[in-house]
Amino acid sequence: MPTRSHANQLRAGRHSQSGQIYLLTAVTHLREPVFRDWRAGRLVVDQFRLARTEGRAESLAWVVMPDHFHWLVELQNSTLPELMLATKSRSAREINAYLGRSGKFWQKGFHDRAIRREENLLTVARYIIANPLRAGLVRRVHDYSLWDAIWI
Repeated sequence: MPTRSHANQLRAGRHSQSGQIYLLTAVTHLREPVFRDWRAGRLVVDQFRLARTEGRAESLAWVVMPDHFHWLVELQNSTLPELMLATKSRSAREINAYLGRSGKFWQKGFHDRAIRREENLLTVARYIIANPLRAGLVRRVHDYSLWDAIWI
């Protein structure tokens, strides 16, 4: 029996519910550290903002690391696959154009975790934005420019 790819396993049992809060993660193809270039990272952030404008999701917190992002959202008028397809495909086009290249940009699939109502959202947001500290990229979170949270 053939084994399923990791990307397919990420989709197994996925459920999208409007009003539910999710932590979403996407990784660049071959974990290329494209977002060391601040401008490339801002092109992903533009897609987070567009998702809000389109009514797909409300961004609660996010961080763009050199080769991936974490995005805490409250899902609105969309499904998780629709939201991530729009975010990843649009950002890939914009970033590839900015870098003067073409081809695959993101790894297949994405990771999602529904946040239980009893979880403290502020604690989850702090964990997300502290990623650059844990990765040793900066000494203080305010020294890293590719993050935001509605509480700060």
